[in-house]
Amino acid sequence: MDDRQNRIEEDLAHLRRAVEDLSDVVARQSREIDTLTRRVAMLMQRAAEVEAEASGAVPLADQKPPHW
Repeated sequence: MDDRQNRIEEDLAHLRRAVEDLSDVVARQSREIDTLTRRVAMLMQRAAEVEAEASGAVPLADQKPPHW
């Protein structure tokens, strides 16, 4: 019975460590996704500004589809 309990406690310790490691990975990836999302938004805004300056018209992203 003691061996079984020790094995369960050992397994639990390994699982806790794995969960902590995965939590760290998820937190890091979340920060990276936030950063990349902000960068994409900035690039889209810059591209729209360049497009508007070049054509003098309403940017394509702001135009209504023809069926409206």
